[in-house]
Amino acid sequence: MIARIVAWLLLVSLIGAMAFAYAVYSKRIALPERFDPFAPLDVRAPQGPLTRFKLWRTMHDAQLCDASLARSGLVYRAMADATGPGGCALTDVVRVTRADDLRFSAPFLATCPLALGIAFFEQQYLQPAALDTYGERVARIEHVGSYACRNVNHQQDAALSQHASANAIDLTGFVLDDGRRITLARWADAASPDGQFLRRVHEGACRSFDTTLGPDYNALHETHFHVDMGPYRVCR
Repeated sequence: MIARIVAWLLLVSLIGAMAFAYAVYSKRIALPERFDPFAPLDVRAPQGPLTRFKLWRTMHDAQLCDASLARSGLVYRAMADATGPGGCALTDVVRVTRADDLRFSAPFLATCPLALGIAFFEQQYLQPAALDTYGERVARIEHVGSYACRNVNHQQDAALSQHASANAIDLTGFVLDDGRRITLARWADAASPDGQFLRRVHEGACRSFDTTLGPDYNALHETHFHVDMGPYRVCR
């Protein structure tokens, strides 16, 4: 008898939770955006209990991604779909030129998830790490490009790299407001402020992108952080 009552209570609770979730989803019940799991991710908002879910959901929903990117602070324009030299297809990519308060060493092509990942990474991890370490904000992110029609590690028998669809970018350094430049050459000096900063940046990248590869991964990554929004979760 008790087991049956418990089962009915659980069923009623489940139905109630589903009804509440649908009411929130259909906007019949309005929640503050911070607590609305169906609202587009705001990369500038403080992180809350739903941030990871909203980040995952936004990265896997093209409309949500577009909506989040539009208010991310990045300056970009949509590019027409194209097939580049070597047959690598560019689909639903944007050309990012700068952010409201941040510059890049050069414009770059990016899928929406990659561009949004950059914005989330900058707001949530890069700038806090710079302020805590140096008391300065990062004014420019240096990189060596996103799109390259090639296989992984340039190996002939490997699969296409995430770079082949502009779904990856290689970050080489960061320039502070006062002009100070921190490159991956400082990674080896782990006890220095630069080394500690770069490790915080690496940790933040692992939380912002699906794959992050740095100097500890292999010799090919000694000079940069490779970040991408590919199908695998890797933090090395």
